[in-house]
Amino acid sequence: MTSTKKFLINGFIITITTLILRCISMFFNAYISGKIGTEALGLYGLIMSVYSFAITISLSGINLATTKIVSEEIAIGNGNNAPKIIKKCLLFSILFGAIASIFLVTLSPLICTKWLHNRISSVPFYIASFSLPFISMASCLSGYFTAVRNSLKPASEQILEQLMKVTLISTFLNYFMPCGLEYICISLILGNIISEIISFFYIYILYKKDIKKIINLDRKKDYYEKRILAITIPVGLTSFIRSGLSTIKQILIPIGFEKYCGSYSQALSNYGIISGMALPLVLFPNIIILAFSSLLIPEYSEFKVKHESIKIQKNTKKILKYSLYFSITISILLFIFADQLSNLIYKTTSISQYVKIFTPLIPFMYIDSIIDAMLRGLDKHVEVLKINILDLATSILLIIVLIPKTGITGYICTIYYSETINFILSYYTLRKTINNNNTVLT
Repeated sequence: MTSTKKFLINGFIITITTLILRCISMFFNAYISGKIGTEALGLYGLIMSVYSFAITISLSGINLATTKIVSEEIAIGNGNNAPKIIKKCLLFSILFGAIASIFLVTLSPLICTKWLHNRISSVPFYIASFSLPFISMASCLSGYFTAVRNSLKPASEQILEQLMKVTLISTFLNYFMPCGLEYICISLILGNIISEIISFFYIYILYKKDIKKIINLDRKKDYYEKRILAITIPVGLTSFIRSGLSTIKQILIPIGFEKYCGSYSQALSNYGIISGMALPLVLFPNIIILAFSSLLIPEYSEFKVKHESIKIQKNTKKILKYSLYFSITISILLFIFADQLSNLIYKTTSISQYVKIFTPLIPFMYIDSIIDAMLRGLDKHVEVLKINILDLATSILLIIVLIPKTGITGYICTIYYSETINFILSYYTLRKTINNNNTVLT
């Protein structure tokens, strides 16, 4: 099978899988928002932003490290070293996950008191901390399957996780929803973490079966720890800063809304409407872009290690061109059918006005994810994170200034600024990187 055919097949598998997952997620989120209300949805969004920060610490670039090192070893004919690489990456995953768990448990009382207005206790965060080492290890194994161009197995793991999540959350909500806001959040988090732990054991079994066919005869001393740390330390540190700023940003948004409208409940509702309903609908078609972008990391890593600058140039031009066509088409369709989609998914047309507002941003949002994947494959992962940090830092300043004075209008302006500046800087970095490799991107 040719590399192009394998790339397209894996991209198709990821696209179909992600489409199924996003459909389930979107309609389930619509069900959840109708069941628990926008205030609880907004509060849950804030909890998940803190949880996502802890996940970032637990990952610390381990997925990228696994994908790049394994794919580079395969490219130079050392694919039999994969078991050794994965073993060491898993040990780092456990370490990073344990650090993240301690962080989440330690800071959760302060977060609940200062940022969440004591709407809930620390219990949801304590529960969430158990899953972090498993999430990190699952990400490591997913990186292995990406490197060996086998998308089917991690795809089945993601579908299993999503189905488990839907089943568990629905069951827990039926029992605990009458108990109040905190128990609603606990139900949502329990469903998430149990499904994540189960999915790790599933993908680990798949990995053990897959790795049996590889016989590692190389007993020489290796330096994979240094290569792993060379990726995870800079990615981990910059991801820590980026995710920390992102968490602060998400927490400041409802605080700004509260200053504008005078009610924290209304502030949570406003936050939930845009972040929990409108933006997921706008980003839904991006699953096709994201499916193929994840496969670009091992492809571009291989191009780089083989010094195939002409292939980098040709593939980059072609991918960006078709991504632009796709994103513009989606932008037009979403603008035209926003009312119908809003009514179909959320049983109201009130969300459609925000969907229409964000449609001009779609080309920037979608293409930026492709550019980021290319840059990571070309060893520019730190530059990607620096751009995100700059974007977040300046966005936070806009949130502090604009939202307390203009409410939702200020939030929309901040999103426009964030997506536009991120795209411009990412595209400039890609052009500069390719030009330095003696190619020209026009």
